Amino acid sequence: MHTLTSDISSQKLWGKSFIFIMLANALLFMAFEMLLPTLPLFVSSLGGDASQIGLVTGIFMFSAILVRPFTSVLAARMNKKFLLIIGIAICALATGAYYLSSGIGIILVLRVIHGFGFGLATTYFATIATENMPKSRRGEGMGYFGVGETVAISIGPLIGTSLLLQYNYQSLFLGGMCILLLALLMSIFVSRKPQQDFDSESQIAHIASVKLIEKKVLFPSLLILLVGIAAGSIMSFVALFAAERGFNNIAWFFFIVAIASFVVRLFSGTMFDRLGPGSVLLPSAVFAIAGLLVLILAQNQVHFLVAGALYGFGFGAIFPAIQTWCVNLVEEHEHENAMASFFNFFDLGIGGGSLILGMVASAFSYTVVYTVSIAVLVIYILLYSVYSLKQRQYEDRSLGVHIE
Repeated sequence: MHTLTSDISSQKLWGKSFIFIMLANALLFMAFEMLLPTLPLFVSSLGGDASQIGLVTGIFMFSAILVRPFTSVLAARMNKKFLLIIGIAICALATGAYYLSSGIGIILVLRVIHGFGFGLATTYFATIATENMPKSRRGEGMGYFGVGETVAISIGPLIGTSLLLQYNYQSLFLGGMCILLLALLMSIFVSRKPQQDFDSESQIAHIASVKLIEKKVLFPSLLILLVGIAAGSIMSFVALFAAERGFNNIAWFFFIVAIASFVVRLFSGTMFDRLGPGSVLLPSAVFAIAGLLVLILAQNQVHFLVAGALYGFGFGAIFPAIQTWCVNLVEEHEHENAMASFFNFFDLGIGGGSLILGMVASAFSYTVVYTVSIAVLVIYILLYSVYSLKQRQYEDRSLGVHIE
């Protein structure tokens, strides 16, 4: 065990390219999160109604999901770093152009373009990041890689609303564009290993085709879909739930979620590398469930913040663990397909889950919303437990045949 630990620790993770790709990815998500609470206000200021605001939000995710299946085909023909820079540039230009919008139709066009850029950038950020970390330390590396996202998700809305309150929409959109241009500049300094030569016709055929779903990562993608549903309940409804209960520290809630996610990733990735997915995926789901349960039962501000900490410990470990698992299940030339499936299932979970849970909230209450979210995570635990049991039985049978 000591030898294994030494071997893993001796392989370099914190190179220049890894640091730049991690920071640039965080800036991408920060600019994205700045618009979440503010763009609906801009649409409303142009005369948009609730249905149009929902369309502006939904069409972005749809275009991001639509472009991701093509990322592997593009990577087979063009340099991934160049494609990443194109994706970030599209996001930057679209963000700055929102201020020039004179009507809802123009905003919808810009949201489609922005979604295409976001879909490209998120996929290539993840795949280039895996190239810049040792395979034996991917769990640890992806955990650190995602820390920036978590922090950005926490402070992005605060930065966006602060810019809008202190200045105006022009400052908001131009500020977001400048953040993305900084991300683009950092990406220029990222180096990646040369394109691998594909030594078989089957590999060439694989990368030449568009895959809506990478079958090798279907099961972990299903798990991240369920996680996305639960995450959607927090992103979409916890502010309304807090207001209903009289809790006025929603910003602190998200800050604590971010801090807890950061802390857990300091060791969860190493656990994944040394002990396998189950060592992270099951305990983290229990923490997330505990957080949602405390949230339902919360009677004061302290309970509310404790719920955020427990949920942060859970989600902070689950997301990079499943992401790393998806990468490990495929060959290097399939990384784009794996990440496309991963992000698309997660986005579908958040988008579809928020839609369904919104109807649940309208028909019942936010308490029922979080009860449903707990049930979804229980299903997640059951599915992974059954999968893990079948995997062990398969390995035992294979070992028995080998011994005979």
